[in-house]
Amino acid sequence: MPAPTLFDYSDHSPYSNPGNHTGYFSELSTDPEELHRFACSVVVHYRAGGPDLTETQKVDPDRRWLTSILDAAEMRAPLDGPRTHAQQVAGCCRDHTLLALGVLRTHGVPARSRIGFATYFTPGWNADHVVGERWDGDRWVRFDPELDQQDFDFDVHDMPTGPGSPFVTAADAWLAIRAGTADPAAFGVSSELPDLHGKDFVRYYVLYEVAHRHRDELLLWDLWGPELGTSYVRAAAGGAVATWVAEAGLPGADMSDAEFDAVADELAYLLVAADAGDTEAADQLAELYREDVRLHPGERVLTLSPTGHAAITDLATR
Repeated sequence: MPAPTLFDYSDHSPYSNPGNHTGYFSELSTDPEELHRFACSVVVHYRAGGPDLTETQKVDPDRRWLTSILDAAEMRAPLDGPRTHAQQVAGCCRDHTLLALGVLRTHGVPARSRIGFATYFTPGWNADHVVGERWDGDRWVRFDPELDQQDFDFDVHDMPTGPGSPFVTAADAWLAIRAGTADPAAFGVSSELPDLHGKDFVRYYVLYEVAHRHRDELLLWDLWGPELGTSYVRAAAGGAVATWVAEAGLPGADMSDAEFDAVADELAYLLVAADAGDTEAADQLAELYREDVRLHPGERVLTLSPTGHAAITDLATR
């Protein structure tokens, strides 16, 4: 099975499709600064957005479909007008990026999301993060729609890539950890949350990176396959959720840590090679992702939301 083409990336995934808001999106600018302003006017970060969330906003982070995000935003204020903090949709970097992808793809611009870690929020810390890439006719240009240029000393609309770059892909982080050249304890959501940083956390972010590369732009708390057997899920899920997983018949939950390590190694090597222009590696990655039922989300995933919501989510029925 071949890797996604530029044509594929210029078309909407089920997640990035603006639905009945397509007409409005077709009128928006694809200028990077305008994308930043639009994304950050619609979505406020649920953890780092300033004032406390309203009761209505507390359910927002689980809106995985762009149509749901836009419907909620429009219910609170016109999409083309200013909005207060309370009128924004609470989300995260994944949602800022999804909004940007929605606009770019509506205009036929190939675009995709990348999963990894940002070095630019807290010195010495690699914060889990999602950024975008757009095809400029010659190369993939990496950008962070969440950032205001005046706050950073690198081009947030054309971010450096490669060694020493401000954004480290999950694949690069994993391979550096495996090589012993990076401290796994310095990667994650917070060093104060033991289950949300470290080696295991980076490992399942490799799986997210593969999914997003193949246009499955799931929430960062949608879990499937080998993620279901990690110590994080075992600790966070408890007996009830473990029962749900068993009853839902989600494949991959019984993969051992050693097996998951080996799978992550292969996925990370292929991701890095594909980024370097190796089309064979890109095709091999796509085939592995699509053919191994443990590696791609099926019709259902386990959602362990930061809102406290925990359930099996049916993706097919939305």
